[in-house]
Amino acid sequence: MDFQGETAVVCGGGGFIGGHMVKALLAGGAKSVRAVDIKPLHEWYQVSPGVENLVLDLKSLTNCEAAARGMSLVFQLAADMGGMGFIENNKALCMLSVLTNTHMLMAARQSGVKRFFYSSSACVYNGDKLTSADVVALKESDAYPALPEDGYGWEKLFSERMCRHFEEDFGLVCRVARYHNVYGPHGTWDGGREKAPAAMCRKVIQAKLSGKQEIEIWGDGNQTRSFMYIDDCIRGTLAISQSEIDEPINLGSNELVTINGLVDIVEDIGGIKLKRNYNLNAPKGVNGRNSDNTLILDRLGWEPSIRLREGMEKTYHWIEQEMLAGAKGT
Repeated sequence: MDFQGETAVVCGGGGFIGGHMVKALLAGGAKSVRAVDIKPLHEWYQVSPGVENLVLDLKSLTNCEAAARGMSLVFQLAADMGGMGFIENNKALCMLSVLTNTHMLMAARQSGVKRFFYSSSACVYNGDKLTSADVVALKESDAYPALPEDGYGWEKLFSERMCRHFEEDFGLVCRVARYHNVYGPHGTWDGGREKAPAAMCRKVIQAKLSGKQEIEIWGDGNQTRSFMYIDDCIRGTLAISQSEIDEPINLGSNELVTINGLVDIVEDIGGIKLKRNYNLNAPKGVNGRNSDNTLILDRLGWEPSIRLREGMEKTYHWIEQEMLAGAKGT
């Protein structure tokens, strides 16, 4: 992707996807890149040289104005979120991300930003379509009539509409991608905010290191999901941000797998078989969810390039190195 001459701010630049996005913009030739995150700099997952790094709480309009000032592009990835264990138990915190989105849109408009990218989520989809593990892949139109994930999903769906109306009413060009379970190196793998791929890697590695040949799985393991590797996510995000696609669009893998199947993959990578203990009282999310990529393939020629087994192997070995080095993973 060519970003020659552009000035770009990555909101959430100290996070998992944001850290990778900063690197991609630098590689794309951006004139300048600003990364903004609420976390202290020493807690950022990646810090790239040649970047203006700001520690700001973007729920504040004043801070959003500082983040957007002088920028031609905004990548709004900042959110208070995590895996299913976090979003099911912190609905109010997830909803408060609407302040960040609202204020960044206001600041972008005020600063004359050319394009605004917003990272939405597959959690916006109607829950009535997610009751079976044999789920039909979700088309973009399946978000309505609205019945999204409580808390986190409602906030994402509302913010999608704000992007739409800021474009309609104020001419701020907005692009929205609905992410489907992004995973890979340099992400959260412990502490309660991690998602299933990283959690499974950590649990298998812990079992190997401790000699305790058991693993806890949330739910019955028959839930189905698709997982998108970070490199595919970044490539798709940049393409969507530069596209002429006005409506929210899926960005995810359509390689469906059960949670039990995900554990099979991680066990195979780790060279171990574990006793599985199923915690039926733990948060497990919807029974099934998958991405219909018809639209993005047709409009942008994008499809995932990294199969789940390959991506999980890269993720597993990175987390293993982190654990052996004594990192916290939060």
